[in-house]
Amino acid sequence: MAHELETFADGTTSFVSARQSAWHLLGTVTDRSQSAEEMMTKAKLGGWGVRKIRLVGIDTLPDGTEVQIPCDDQMMTVRRNPVTAGTDYLGIVGNDYGVVQNEQAAEVLDRLVDQIGGAHYETAGSLRRGKSVFLTMKLPTAMEIAGVDRMDLYLIATTSHDGTSALRIDASPIRVVCANTQRAAFAHSVGHYVFRHTSNVASQISQAREALGLMWKYMDTFQTAAEKMINEALTMGEFEKIVAQLWPVADDAPDKTKNNAKERLGTLKYLLRDADTQAAIKGTRWAGYQAITEYLDHVQPAKNPLVRANRVVTGKVPEIKIRAFDLLKVGASR
Repeated sequence: MAHELETFADGTTSFVSARQSAWHLLGTVTDRSQSAEEMMTKAKLGGWGVRKIRLVGIDTLPDGTEVQIPCDDQMMTVRRNPVTAGTDYLGIVGNDYGVVQNEQAAEVLDRLVDQIGGAHYETAGSLRRGKSVFLTMKLPTAMEIAGVDRMDLYLIATTSHDGTSALRIDASPIRVVCANTQRAAFAHSVGHYVFRHTSNVASQISQAREALGLMWKYMDTFQTAAEKMINEALTMGEFEKIVAQLWPVADDAPDKTKNNAKERLGTLKYLLRDADTQAAIKGTRWAGYQAITEYLDHVQPAKNPLVRANRVVTGKVPEIKIRAFDLLKVGASR
């Protein structure tokens, strides 16, 4: 599945969400906010005991005897499978690679927000069969776009166990529920800090707190871009050109494709001009962006909600949203 959430042998999915259902309709949805320990348990992220083991190669002597040759510069990361208790092989890393347990990632978030009242966990999960994990906290402070449109802010911890990425903390207005939204969150990150896997994570907390203290400046930058969009008018003609860039249709496209594009444009124009959700921001470039995201998340044609949900995470929806934001932002900055 393109959402890349890990599914275990017992059919459960390594994902938990507080109060809100994920687009992919997988995992566990709780009826309240969760502690780090509760999130780790429900998402089956606890007790993995990720560790390094020595890689051994095989060489053949002139007489045909096979002998094991230890690799001097590479090791393999493994974990205890939370369902079968067997050993899962995760990736190849260097000797100096420092293992970061899932529990440590949660501890980092807890320690970063220990002076911020009201922060709570929202999502957690495992991607790519345990090679990557994420945990998301919702911060009590939100962005108020020109005082009329609210965007919540999240603190996201992601790390890999296969050597592909370090432990990273991002501040982003996008709630992570799968691999695709994780990539979108990085693209719309308003501040981040990367921990070095080669040194003690705990010793870097003060540096991370100092770096993330700057996230409010980054948030201001993001908010400034959004407020430029909300304070500048968007003509219907401009909106139609942006839609054409997001969903290009060739001149020689089949009639069905052209008719579908015409119907989509009509729906988008309605969302921009007449939808109740646009009342406070109507006629602005920000309204154009919100109309596009509302269409993608809730309105685009689908056989049923599950089909639409899977399309949101397995298709090109995150990339379209980012492209739409960039196109509308460029216009607002002129």
